[in-house]
Amino acid sequence: MSEYKDSKLKVFTLNSNPRLAEEIAANIGVDLGKSSVTKFSDGEIQINIEESIRGCDVYVVQSTCEPGNQHIMELLIMIDALKRASAKSINIVMPYYGYARQDRKARAREPITAKLVADLLQTAGASRVITLDLHAPQIQGFFDIPVDQLVGVPILSSYWSKKELEDIVVVSPDHGGVTRARQLADRLKAPIAIIDKRRPRPNVAEVMNIVGNIEGKTAILIDDIIDTAGTITLGANALIENGATDVYACCTHPVLSGPAIDRIQSSKIKELVVTNSIPLSEEKQIDKVTQLSVAPLISEAIIRVHERQSVSILFD
Repeated sequence: MSEYKDSKLKVFTLNSNPRLAEEIAANIGVDLGKSSVTKFSDGEIQINIEESIRGCDVYVVQSTCEPGNQHIMELLIMIDALKRASAKSINIVMPYYGYARQDRKARAREPITAKLVADLLQTAGASRVITLDLHAPQIQGFFDIPVDQLVGVPILSSYWSKKELEDIVVVSPDHGGVTRARQLADRLKAPIAIIDKRRPRPNVAEVMNIVGNIEGKTAILIDDIIDTAGTITLGANALIENGATDVYACCTHPVLSGPAIDRIQSSKIKELVVTNSIPLSEEKQIDKVTQLSVAPLISEAIIRVHERQSVSILFD
């Protein structure tokens, strides 16, 4: 590991994704900061920072994935500890931003929890947020501090390019993901198709019809989040029924809750490609699932932020 020249850059991790944090620190060339996260007997979280961070630019790696509430609370307590220990800046590296799907009032008397999380982070003392593929890009506007939103499409497209699949069509599983599908399609020089679906209630998707030519083609479904995998597996079945020869799928954030793994295992999907923005437990690491690392991208972003260089080049 080549050593990073500035000792004022510190990388810490909490409990959500320590392996990714270790990889990020190694890529930058720093040792992971010394800290401990423990619980009192009643479940309250206790955090100890075990080295001086006075005057340092601190980067805390924490995805707010399951158990999301606990990981958010860990993060808020860590921010408070860093602030009281005189950190110069507190930069939150949140590859997966939990509660991002609660970004608007879809019905009367609903909360906008994505905004509440933003308020909590800022009130605790965060200076900046570095994140990856927000479910709704406008969440950046919920913050009054800088937000660098990195994108996963270049990592995914690089993988698909190396597979050298033939006669590809990139498919968006709904109208909301068309921009993402077009970004991948442009990189792969492929056409796009859209699955027009109606969702009768949360986590239940009903496929209606397919817009675009998929007959005889290799379809690549792309989404930002795969949660219960209902949308993506129904979509894969519909693509095969409508003449696609093979179906692959990819996403940035593999939430994969509830019946997701069983659905993917028994679906028409040949391979599901995801990133390590969320760690996969052992039972989720099935043969059909391939996980790519976002550590090189995030470590490059951290170095650029620290050295006051442009981050926008990483979007390309």
